[in-house]
Amino acid sequence: MDTMSGTTEQETSFHALPPEAPLAMPVQDLHARPDREGRGRRPATSPRSIALRRLAVIGSALLMTAYGAWRTHKVMDDGGGMSTLGVIMLVLFVALFMWIALAFTSSVAGFCSLVLRGGLGLGISRSGPLPRLERRTALLLPTYNEPPERVMAGLKAIYTSLEQTGQLAAFDLFILSDTTNPDVWVQEEAAFLALRASTGGTQRIFYRRRHANTERKAGNVGDWVRRFGGAYDHMVTLDADSVMSGDTLVRMAAAMERNPGVGLIQTLPVIVGGTTLFARMQQFAGRVYGPVIAYGIAWWHGAEGNYWGHNAIIRTRAFASQAGLPHVPGKPPFGGHILSHDFVEAALMRRGGWAIHMVPALDGSYEESPPTLTDVAIRDRRWCQGNLQHVKVLPTRGLHWISRMHMVVGIGAYVTSPLWLVFLLTGILISLQAHFQRPEYFGDTKTLYPHWPHVDPVQAKYVFIGTMLVLLAPKMLAYVALVLDPAARRGCGGAVRAAFSVLAETLIGGLVAPIAMLIQTSGVLSILSGHDSGWNTQRRDDGGIPLMDIVRQYGRFTLFGLALGAGAWVVSPSLFFWMMPVLLGLVFSIPLVALTSSRAVGLDFRRAGLLLVPEETAPPPVLNLLEKAQSDEQAQENTSPALPDDGVKALRADATLARAHLAMLPPPRKAGDAINPDQLVGLVKLGEAATLTNALRVLSPKEKAAVLGTAQGVETILHLPD
Repeated sequence: MDTMSGTTEQETSFHALPPEAPLAMPVQDLHARPDREGRGRRPATSPRSIALRRLAVIGSALLMTAYGAWRTHKVMDDGGGMSTLGVIMLVLFVALFMWIALAFTSSVAGFCSLVLRGGLGLGISRSGPLPRLERRTALLLPTYNEPPERVMAGLKAIYTSLEQTGQLAAFDLFILSDTTNPDVWVQEEAAFLALRASTGGTQRIFYRRRHANTERKAGNVGDWVRRFGGAYDHMVTLDADSVMSGDTLVRMAAAMERNPGVGLIQTLPVIVGGTTLFARMQQFAGRVYGPVIAYGIAWWHGAEGNYWGHNAIIRTRAFASQAGLPHVPGKPPFGGHILSHDFVEAALMRRGGWAIHMVPALDGSYEESPPTLTDVAIRDRRWCQGNLQHVKVLPTRGLHWISRMHMVVGIGAYVTSPLWLVFLLTGILISLQAHFQRPEYFGDTKTLYPHWPHVDPVQAKYVFIGTMLVLLAPKMLAYVALVLDPAARRGCGGAVRAAFSVLAETLIGGLVAPIAMLIQTSGVLSILSGHDSGWNTQRRDDGGIPLMDIVRQYGRFTLFGLALGAGAWVVSPSLFFWMMPVLLGLVFSIPLVALTSSRAVGLDFRRAGLLLVPEETAPPPVLNLLEKAQSDEQAQENTSPALPDDGVKALRADATLARAHLAMLPPPRKAGDAINPDQLVGLVKLGEAATLTNALRVLSPKEKAAVLGTAQGVETILHLPD
């Protein structure tokens, strides 16, 4: 069959990409003096009171930690001296309490900023007429083996929302594919063509697939900067599940135009679309507790904010000049290219003199949550490796101390899990020691009064209650802030339902916490032993997991909980009852994970009016656009013949798609270029295949992707007999 006849004119008129506008992006030397491009150390947009803000938050956390350490010392040493285990426990308590104390003081600052309607700055307003834009912005959506229909639906919602602002001309949208699955690749191309057609054949939506996806997402964005960055003043980074309103994008771009010293503005993405109980818990926690946390860190971070890798606008020139990431020395998991690139990119831009701001009060930024604890664990394994890798970035010359603090906090987010486990086990050992060790009342020296070995239970009770209050206070503050906001209160089902939702999320989350602690601990130990996390596609469906898979994955946690409970009971029944919250979560980990992974249970909570968020009770316009785009795609699938799932068969079935695919291929290999073994072997196999069926049977997925990346391979495939 001849699917390519009469295509010359169409091929020459089709352009998946705009003309290239190269922009240099040099690799940074982490040991050299930074180039600040003429700017001073303090950005013009930094709040005048920033030093006092930081002193208040960090100083208060240090004072609280010192007081907590003193009270814990009184518990462990009531006149009789401290044992070695007691000293270890005190050190662990100080490290862990400082972590929650800083979260507490930052949340208090965030609560005050939230109720006083702060959280903006940079001349950004929540409402009112939109400013007129004079410069160009590119929206970048990197994707890696994601379902194309979800990606394109999100982009269509963003495109339509921008169109409604009347300032679409200031924006271009780029789909930056790193997809390795050949079938998903062809589906992406078909979805891209359909998206262009549904938006009137616009030349503002572009598609590029990298055929060598080095350095993951950072390399994907860096490749775009080097090829096209010169044509755009700003770029907005998105994730495959990101949605942002046109109103928000225009206000962010205008803020960049007004503040030439600002290099990056990070929004607070709100989690939406959760269906399983676990996803709805994440969604509720992010929506209710998240603002208190985000307002707090924005208040005291000032112009030394952080970057979360998506839903942020970046000054392209600042990023290109400062954020070219080097490889860190050594082999994976600590060496090689930097995995958690966003923290480092923000730190390097700030090192270069650019301000990094967060604006949590700017609505219109959304993302999705992994549906289950298992999916979070897979993602966290990669994040854990990336954050631990920052140990090698911390010595970078010229970093702002707040930027270093971001990395330390990121490392601590994972290191604290094994510390909590060691703290827990140390407490058991102390109880065991007190149970079996023979007391020495007089020791080696003669004294009139004996040394009574004693752990003060009253002091221990006060320390425990105080620690729990500090730990739970951010949730209580978030609930108060919710009640004070009429729109948010109504959106969460009212004050009473919101209170029950906080209670349900706290109780279920408390049971899940020890499981998460062990998952993160095993991840840290795995990384320290030299195991790389790899790069897996994130699952975004409704989360159904077969029960036997849950049993295989979480049975070890149940056994550990049973052993821990038996040991605690042998030592002391009172210790066993004190540890019940931890033991219950571990022993019942299998049914707990099954329950939270259930879409039906999630819907039951919604019907009961629990774990509601305003974005589902009164969806904002851009989320309605997303739902409409998804419905339109479903209707199109139901009324039109679907393309085959297999990429090769899809190209053979649709001549327009085949022509576009050929037009989007990279230039042919030149003499001296690196040889792709998969491509070479794949072309040989194609040449020897008598039929399409034979070809599909002998080609591996990598070989299939490689031959689809050459005009010779595609032409051969198109002309093979069935």
